[in-house]
Amino acid sequence: MEITTENFLLIGAILLFVAVLAGKVAYRLGTPALLLFLGVGIFFGYDILSFNSPELTQFMGMIALSIILFSGGMDTKFSEIRSVMLPGVILATVGVLLTALLLGGFIYAISPLVGAGLSFPLSLLLASTMSSTDSASVFSILRTKRQGLNENLRPLLELESGSNDPVAYILVVLLVGVLSPVGEAMSIGASVVMFLVQMVVGALAGYGFGRAAVWTMNKINISNSSLYSVLLLAFVFLTFSFTTLVHGNGFLAVYIAGLVVGNMKIVHKRTVVSFFDGVTWLVQIIMFIMLGLLVNTRSLLQPSTLILGGAVAIFMTIVARPVAVYICMLPFKKFSAKARAYVSWVGLRGAVPIIFATYPLVADVPSAELIFNVVFIVTIISLTLQGTTVSGMANALGVAKEERESSFGDAFQDRMKSAFTEVDVNEQLLAPGNTLSLINLPQHTLVIMVCRDGDYFVPQGDTPLMLGDKLLILSDRNEELQAQYKELGLDEVIKFT
Repeated sequence: MEITTENFLLIGAILLFVAVLAGKVAYRLGTPALLLFLGVGIFFGYDILSFNSPELTQFMGMIALSIILFSGGMDTKFSEIRSVMLPGVILATVGVLLTALLLGGFIYAISPLVGAGLSFPLSLLLASTMSSTDSASVFSILRTKRQGLNENLRPLLELESGSNDPVAYILVVLLVGVLSPVGEAMSIGASVVMFLVQMVVGALAGYGFGRAAVWTMNKINISNSSLYSVLLLAFVFLTFSFTTLVHGNGFLAVYIAGLVVGNMKIVHKRTVVSFFDGVTWLVQIIMFIMLGLLVNTRSLLQPSTLILGGAVAIFMTIVARPVAVYICMLPFKKFSAKARAYVSWVGLRGAVPIIFATYPLVADVPSAELIFNVVFIVTIISLTLQGTTVSGMANALGVAKEERESSFGDAFQDRMKSAFTEVDVNEQLLAPGNTLSLINLPQHTLVIMVCRDGDYFVPQGDTPLMLGDKLLILSDRNEELQAQYKELGLDEVIKFT
């Protein structure tokens, strides 16, 4: 089916609608929603939509990853990751390299047995695309399932998944350059220098742009609060693009920028966080659907491809990932054997490996389609096997803990019948007396905040009030309160919905 201007929006709306419904089904079945988003793409791509654009998929994937990594960093509390910073960084660097080497050697050994016969550089390229855990999958599954974990494992896993993409990206870019017909080989020394430059420049740029975003948000004073979210989104793209232009790693930069913004005070933070939560889900859905659309199911279902993909998934899950994790965590005695086993198990693969697998396709690397299909199979197996057992394995290993869910979250706000209003203190309001306890207000009504000359404080009954003070009032008797406002001559009342 050819996608024209006339039917593009219709097809896109149908895909999004089906994906959202699939996400609801996934939640009830305990299946990762991201897996069903892939399924939606595969279903519509199978003789329904003629979509075959690795370049567009790669472009959309990079945009989506920028937003996902920034949002993940913004939701991560530095106080939580401080104690796991060193093991997290080692897992994100040394762990990726060890995984790539172990998996690459296995692929090189087994590929001739299934009729693939990949050279060692091609085997290492295939392994490198899958060497990092997927931030979108880890953030989504751990937070959707509200999985509480002992031994600070959750911040460790989120830190690792949010910061290990740069190493895998550098490996993929280097190997694609070597294997591409038009690529130029790079020496080991030049590769090491490139790696160090990318990491250092990425980290510095991320911190710098994060601080710049915080300063700008707090100083710009925009009357429309919704534009703050748009401004921060512009900073995300600016951080990624500028860092990439100066030869830094954009993925690392946006994650660190998100950490900086999320751990500092900014105006309208709740609005911004809510905006990025919605946008993150949108780009995740679009990214996974596009990756599913890109799959050629006929070549994907070839016996040799299925066997190689299955063997790689099993080896990575039970050998390569655990060995890499145990070596990296060997110096850190505070983690129990069960904690190490759980970190080994939650090495989820998702959109990132598939996006990295589009690089060989775009560069016309030999066996690029096989690489893409194997990565796709491994991702499906990982999301199915590991993604559905995140909670079960935590319980089985004894590292799970109950995560307390707030009673005053979104559901509370939706069901709350009380209303917030803001009024300025006038002479009639102070007529009975100038303390809060003497103000005539209906029952079930509280003054919960006072603003005086730009300072905010919570009042008590004996708190003296002054003309011009602004009161934030919460009441269950909204109609009665509105009538009281009129009697007191308070005509300029601000209502919060």
